Amino acid sequence: MHEQRKSEHIRINLEKDVSFKQLTTGLEKYHFLHQALPEMDLAQVDTSITFLGKTLRAPLLISSMTGGTEHAQLINRTLAQAAEESGIAMGVGSQRAALEDPDLATTFRVRPVAPNILLLANLGAVQLNYGYSVEHCRRAVDMIEADGLILHFNALQEAVQPEGDTNFSGLLNKVEQVCRALTVPVIAKEVGWGFSADTARRLAESGVAAIDVAGAGGTSWSQVEMYRAQTDVQRKIAATFVDWGIPTSEAILAAKQGAPHLPVVASGGLRNGLDVAKCLALGAELGGMAGPFLKAAANSLEAVLDQITVTHAELKIAMFCIGAKSVAELQHTDRLLRLNP
Repeated sequence: MHEQRKSEHIRINLEKDVSFKQLTTGLEKYHFLHQALPEMDLAQVDTSITFLGKTLRAPLLISSMTGGTEHAQLINRTLAQAAEESGIAMGVGSQRAALEDPDLATTFRVRPVAPNILLLANLGAVQLNYGYSVEHCRRAVDMIEADGLILHFNALQEAVQPEGDTNFSGLLNKVEQVCRALTVPVIAKEVGWGFSADTARRLAESGVAAIDVAGAGGTSWSQVEMYRAQTDVQRKIAATFVDWGIPTSEAILAAKQGAPHLPVVASGGLRNGLDVAKCLALGAELGGMAGPFLKAAANSLEAVLDQITVTHAELKIAMFCIGAKSVAELQHTDRLLRLNP
């Protein structure tokens, strides 16, 4: 059942239009003030950062996508190999399938091809209300020798799934227990509808180490579930929420407002290095992309490496053309302007 669902998710993401219809990331409302004379050499641009104790060559994360099927195993290993060669971070998809069927654990295990990357395990936070404990979280981390654990929050996705786990009550307390008990950092992640400032604040208070805003404007998981729906009733319900959510640009600002001391990962509809640059200038530490990497990984390792090379070069050029030599300078630039609405 779970395996079939994961296969459907991959297939639908590769074959169908699962983007938001009208709602955008909001990043198009921002542009950089070009510096004709940056007074630096492009070669001086340093994109390296330290995130959760690991040094990355670029502030990029291959966002959590998949696992639990043979096809997913191939995709994960390809992504991990590319992350290793490029010095960037990676998250795996939800490991629930492998906790329930240990034979599927190999589909998530990428350490053999990526011994040095910042690697993040992943479970749905709501599972803590469905029999999962701190011990399950530990097992997910140990299973892939991860450097941290993503707990993802996907209330809307669960609500529009006929088989969805929809009891989100009392979760914050359980998240806090996990944060206290684990020896690795916990990252709270949405799956494409963003966090508000008050939610970011409550998560920060519960002890999460970072927030991945995963805002609206990229892949709409209600659209994915619409394509999976078995009945017209389910299809109609899912379709109504195609433009639900907090746009990525707003979600970054909300997270910085609600949890000013926590590092923010920006994801949700980022499509190139310029988008990443805008997110960092809005205050994020790291830009996460899923869609472009999934499509590349379905193709080849070379395609993923090319995607990373292009994204990295675009980020560097954006930094060069506003005179930002480092990620810290980019994060504090006054050269990101919001266009009039």
